[in-house]
Amino acid sequence: MFTNVAYLHNSLSDMVDTSKSIVVTSCGYYRVHSRPVVATERPTGRKDYQLLYIAKGKGHFFFDGKEKIITEGNMILYRPNEVQYYYYYAPDKTEAYWVHFTGRHVESILEYYGLPETENVFYTGTSPDYQWMYRQMIQELQLCRSNYEELLSLMLRQIFIMINRYVVEGKKSGSEIQNEIERATHYFNENYNKQINIDEYAESRHMSTCWFIRSFKQILKVTPMQYILSLRMANAQSMLEGTGYNISEIAEYVGYDNPLYFSRLFHKHVGVSPSEYRKMRSGR
Repeated sequence: MFTNVAYLHNSLSDMVDTSKSIVVTSCGYYRVHSRPVVATERPTGRKDYQLLYIAKGKGHFFFDGKEKIITEGNMILYRPNEVQYYYYYAPDKTEAYWVHFTGRHVESILEYYGLPETENVFYTGTSPDYQWMYRQMIQELQLCRSNYEELLSLMLRQIFIMINRYVVEGKKSGSEIQNEIERATHYFNENYNKQINIDEYAESRHMSTCWFIRSFKQILKVTPMQYILSLRMANAQSMLEGTGYNISEIAEYVGYDNPLYFSRLFHKHVGVSPSEYRKMRSGR
């Protein structure tokens, strides 16, 4: 089992803080691979709120004495004093994130972002962005840099926004499609400077290329390759403005072996050559 946890002011006890609208008090991550079972049993619940996210595998949760198996892509929201019984088993290879929070305006904030009042479990998709946000919160709690408490509350609100966006846009475009496109954009953002084959990517996700391209364009209004091109050009512009790398180095950095081909694409996309763009932005 692997854990990574952090607590506000190193306090492990649950708390109620009404001095601010919303306060993050702890955050953590469990990866259950070897330990037979990780059990949480709170017959009287906690004083604060908890939002869990099942990133992989599944969890065994009990509501009103009945077991409910919660699979990846689901969030579980516990309010103060709600009974909590849930278990993660090693064979399920569960990976779960959690955050505890309190504050005087929590209920109105949850209502504003459309988080269910009568349900504990709701599907939000398997976007890697959720995991990234939880990891960022853990890090902020561990490092305690300036204004970290304010930043934590903003990060938690961002998770609420992501959930709300998924629910609203998912109803329009289909939750599974939305989920796949979010995963694709995350992959492209992380790998835009590598050679990306759309056919191979679609196959790796068990999708037809035509379906993937059509769905991607339906939601983002551009094709996958147009999206990747925009990422490359945006980063090339940033490097031309903020670094001293030459054109060939920048071309290679953003994914082009041929600097002449890169320059032609840049001119077509931006309207000027890379060297002209650098002169314009430098004021020389």
